[in-house]
Amino acid sequence: MKKPTKNTSGRGQRDLTVKVKTARGRSLSSTRWLQRQLNDPYVKKAKAEGYRGRAAYKILEIDDKYRFLVPGARIVDLGCAPGGWCQVAVKRANALAERPSKAQGRVLGIDLQEVEAIPGAEIHQLDFLSEDADKLVMAWLDGPADVVMSDMAASSSGHKQTDHLKIIALCEAAAEFAFDVLTPGGTFVAKVLAGGAEGNLQKLLKSRFEKVANVKPPASRADSSEKFVVATGFKGPLVQDDPDA
Repeated sequence: MKKPTKNTSGRGQRDLTVKVKTARGRSLSSTRWLQRQLNDPYVKKAKAEGYRGRAAYKILEIDDKYRFLVPGARIVDLGCAPGGWCQVAVKRANALAERPSKAQGRVLGIDLQEVEAIPGAEIHQLDFLSEDADKLVMAWLDGPADVVMSDMAASSSGHKQTDHLKIIALCEAAAEFAFDVLTPGGTFVAKVLAGGAEGNLQKLLKSRFEKVANVKPPASRADSSEKFVVATGFKGPLVQDDPDA
């Protein structure tokens, strides 16, 4: 089934590309996906280092640049399955108190489906769009969050523009949730798909955060349209107009 290519470079040992033949009953696209997985260095690295998926390296690389997963931080991971982002957050926020000299953080994972327990993280099966979800999250955290992050993606329809609009709507909903639970100065990170409908999201975030950046970390595949929005310096709740003023 799998046939490794020959190493003819003469430059010593190295990982060899694995070619996958299309098996009966398996589509060409499935075969390509399998071949890409077998040859993806981030997939191999995730297995070796104990992460639940290659996506862990996306948030690692983003945080290396923006430094929001700090010891003592209260972090909410929306759509946390399978748990790779939570694993990274636990380590960087010192949620397991592995370094006593550092402040101990809190990591809260939220997902519609049941997620296998992650040491150092508190996992809840919850729809973040449900009524009072923000209040529940702050109660579980014993206060507001310093970081709200999301690697969520809506179910694919197979139509690029439709999928783009669906993930932008999901990201906007996650942003609105973040506005309700973040502490002033907090950070919001979310995955989006490039496609032309990001304008309203960018405008919304720029009105509520000091800085908004768009980044495609090295771990994000070059042929993928995904990118990540990083909004830092939350300005805090909007001041409501007093009707009696």
